[in-house]
Amino acid sequence: MAGLYFEEFSVGQSVTTLSRTVGEDAINSFAGLTGDYNQIHTDAEFAKNTPFGQRIAHGLLGLSIGVGLIMRTGLLEGTVLAFREIQEWKFVKPVYIGDTIHAVLTVTETKALPRIGGGAIIAAVEIRNHKNEVLQKGALNLLMMSKPK
Repeated sequence: MAGLYFEEFSVGQSVTTLSRTVGEDAINSFAGLTGDYNQIHTDAEFAKNTPFGQRIAHGLLGLSIGVGLIMRTGLLEGTVLAFREIQEWKFVKPVYIGDTIHAVLTVTETKALPRIGGGAIIAAVEIRNHKNEVLQKGALNLLMMSKPK
């Protein structure tokens, strides 16, 4: 499926992604990729004595999975020019091993940028778990291609 062009986005447009369960394997892979082996993520015995009572996923892993789920919608496939900015991102609640998460993306602003052959969209994003609790939230600023003439 081809992605949407800048002109096809409108303020208020909302999409809910598919879900993905966050497993221990994802946390270990992310730790290896980033070098962030903080014990809160990788040591079950250590994590038992934290306010969370168990290991949690890296906050940036939750964000990364959320962006990946947004890409799977096809909305941006072949039409996104750049991931320009993350705005006011908040880590509200932890992502636990076994949480099934999804993202809700809502377009809040569009701005034509003819000089780049497209425009910018600002989209509010919430990463939610299987209980529909908001775990993370903020906004993405994306540069999108204009529809070919």
